Amino acid sequence: MLGAGAVTLATFLFAHRHAAEKAPNVLAIRAAAYKIELLQKPLPRPGPHDWLTSHPEPGQTFDQYLASNPNRPTAARTAIYILPLGSFSPTQRRLVDRTADLVTRFYGVPVKTLEPLDLTGIPERARRVHPITRAPQILTGFVLDEILPPRRPKDAVATIAFTTSDLWPGEGWNFVFGEASLTNRVGVWSLARYGDPEKDAALVLRRTLSVATHEIGHMLGIEHCTAHACGMNGSNSLEESDRGPLPFCSECEQKVWWACHVDPVARYASLIDFAATNDLPREAAEWKARWEALTSGR
Repeated sequence: MLGAGAVTLATFLFAHRHAAEKAPNVLAIRAAAYKIELLQKPLPRPGPHDWLTSHPEPGQTFDQYLASNPNRPTAARTAIYILPLGSFSPTQRRLVDRTADLVTRFYGVPVKTLEPLDLTGIPERARRVHPITRAPQILTGFVLDEILPPRRPKDAVATIAFTTSDLWPGEGWNFVFGEASLTNRVGVWSLARYGDPEKDAALVLRRTLSVATHEIGHMLGIEHCTAHACGMNGSNSLEESDRGPLPFCSECEQKVWWACHVDPVARYASLIDFAATNDLPREAAEWKARWEALTSGR
């Protein structure tokens, strides 16, 4: 906790709403990123089964992001929506609620929940049984193309289906943790492969938060990061994802600050508060180091 320097979530969102009334200051954003750049950890050399070995990518700089005219909050697009897809236990519901809380703090955009949708409405052409695990799976393309667009509210920056069903994106793939469309402002992610939330609550929560912030980043036009160890690094497995950080690196943080009109200092204070109350010591320490770097000498 930060004591007198901390801000409540309500204060953070109030500051965000007022900041959104004027264009973000790119020079101030670069200056803030410079202050935390030395805290960044290098991107490890990929192993034989890691993402960059099978998916070599150039990455995306802040300047390239600015030039891409990405999807972002506007006066007309003011909220992120979650659509629960299928049935959830009380523990899984709490996971969704805590994820919505972090996303609100992370992106400075209120998160709202739509009416749940039952899986019985998904046709056979969008289902399969995994050939090895025998687990039922849902085709991500059906969710992204047919379920979410007609249910996306007019004021949605992004709309995400959250499901306990396993997912697969089509021929040649075994499964995916989540998938998002950079152009249609929709995404889907699954809790199916994150472990048992009744037995490993902290681990399952971190994994859920990681995919949520990552996939929403994609919906805001943020591509996979190759600059540093970062929450926007690609991942081929839970083991690779668990090794990486949940926080974004200084290059990708600039994209969030600019797109969502957030004050970095207030945002970090709010994120520290979340991490401290949700058993995330690794993230609390990293966000606190950044908060201290930005507030020292002020």
